Amino acid sequence: MDKRSIIAILLITIILTIWTFYISIKEVPPPKKQTTSDTTEKVVQQPTSKDTTIHEIPDSIKIINQFGRSFAPFVGGNERIIVVENELVKAYISSKGATLLKWYLKKFKAWNGYPTQLIWAKGGTPSLIINSRDNIQIDDRNLNYNFNVPNNEIKLSGKDSVELLASLDFGDGKKLIKRFVFYGNKYHFQQEFILANLDEYITPRGYNIQWQNGLRYQELNSVDESTEAQAIVSLNGEIEEIDASSNEPVQMAPAGNLDFVACKIKYFTAAFIPKPKGSLDATVYVTGYRQHVENDGIIEKYNFAINIPYRGGTQKRVFDVYIGPIDYSIVNQYGISAVVNFGWRFLVRPIGEFFMLPIFKFIYSIIGNYGISIIIFALLMKILLQPLSISQMRSAQRMQLLAPEMQKIREKYKDDMQRQQQEIMKLYSEYGINPMGGCIPLLLQLPILYALWAVLRTAIDLRQAPFILWISDLSLPDYIVTFPFSIFGIKHISGLAVLMGITLFLQQKMTITDPRQKAMIYIFPILFVFLFSYFPSGLNLYYFMFNLFSIAHQLYLNKFSKKKLTLADLKREPKKEGWFQRKLREAQEIAEARGKRIPGAPPPQRKPQQQRRKKK
Repeated sequence: MDKRSIIAILLITIILTIWTFYISIKEVPPPKKQTTSDTTEKVVQQPTSKDTTIHEIPDSIKIINQFGRSFAPFVGGNERIIVVENELVKAYISSKGATLLKWYLKKFKAWNGYPTQLIWAKGGTPSLIINSRDNIQIDDRNLNYNFNVPNNEIKLSGKDSVELLASLDFGDGKKLIKRFVFYGNKYHFQQEFILANLDEYITPRGYNIQWQNGLRYQELNSVDESTEAQAIVSLNGEIEEIDASSNEPVQMAPAGNLDFVACKIKYFTAAFIPKPKGSLDATVYVTGYRQHVENDGIIEKYNFAINIPYRGGTQKRVFDVYIGPIDYSIVNQYGISAVVNFGWRFLVRPIGEFFMLPIFKFIYSIIGNYGISIIIFALLMKILLQPLSISQMRSAQRMQLLAPEMQKIREKYKDDMQRQQQEIMKLYSEYGINPMGGCIPLLLQLPILYALWAVLRTAIDLRQAPFILWISDLSLPDYIVTFPFSIFGIKHISGLAVLMGITLFLQQKMTITDPRQKAMIYIFPILFVFLFSYFPSGLNLYYFMFNLFSIAHQLYLNKFSKKKLTLADLKREPKKEGWFQRKLREAQEIAEARGKRIPGAPPPQRKPQQQRRKKK
């Protein structure tokens, strides 16, 4: 390096040193006061150390670190709320995430009389979890969308509809859009997610559509409502149910062609249904957990997320979002009838879905009162079950006729129980009585009775429907006594449960003749009163009336039948060995061959040849 270069470098260094010193001691004017607290403005300005206060730098950096440079400009700003009201619902939609804040059902009320509002207060739903190129998962409830409508209140009726667009505009035709279509007389809205040319902002993993916390409870008894709360996923026509019935959280991630995903409480549901149905091949992440609340209450909450990959360019995905009552006639139109609980799917459900519910609805369409409809429905079911009931009653009649003979055997062989059972079985065989004859018709009725229980227990038609006297709500227990203390967890007694217990006592008094079973006449009705006291009054009304009709039928058979059965009639009737008797006899023959005897089995019949040898 020559002398000139060295001198030049020294001169430049001296000049820069003097200039720096001069600048450092010169008074710097204060920065201009910010006129807005909008954090979006702070990020867009890209402030330098000369025009930013010491507090603004950390805030801006924090926003960028949390949301990335691509999405940070949409953070903050004033929240705007759009209210859409139609004939059935009133929805509040926030610009923060373009999510639902509130969803009122105008035709329904919660247990306390307030309008039914199904969205939990904390945060909006549904929202997106976006997988950004900044390697950050972004909850879009932090992003402020722009709406395309000038007014904040929209009212619809009849066949009206309105399109609401909420968008994030990245410039140059790059947009994230949520499109809503609301209708004048529907519980659902159509929602479309549009990603336009966002390849540089969103990864191929795309985004998750998430629903959080399930639905707000609406009934007085949260424990009872929790028994019906669950999440349901239908993939490839197969139903998956997720139930957080224990204290441990449950998780599931099924994958396939999605028919719908839903969360529900006892009478209401929220469901996402792809359009066209089954067109979306997706993984659905579902979690459920249980919370214990005050007054020994329980709340179950369910989250689900539908993963939508992004393949670049412009991509659209359309859903129908139903948020409304679990009314079979409505939900069946959307193909989500699986949210209606009819009991076991392969045996009981078809009975309730295609037989009992249509009949009950038909009766109500004529009568117009649910209480009277239940009474007529009970009478109709009694008539339809007559072939099974008559077999059960005849078996009870025969057992009553044999009761004196059986008592004689018990007294004669009271010290020899094995001989006593053998003689009783011989008596059954002599008079052609199957001791299981009364149980088989009852077992055949069980699927029907269970389907009926499921239909009446969760029928939204009975919700808040009054009847007579003290029965003010057929979907709730009709308490007439409340104890100041708990007896084995029971604090209330239902009036209809007491009436049902009385009819059960009378039925058993008429049919049970075995003195050893007399304790059941008193114990069972008492147990059933306590058990049924927590059932809906509509269900207890049905059981009470069904028992009442059964008693009337039994009285007719016992006292007013033209031909009364006698022991002689029984003896003359052709004998047919029942399945139970045959199996017992076969077991006894095997035991005899081994030198043993089955207690309670009749002695085996000796063959004629063996009898002749004994005479010789």
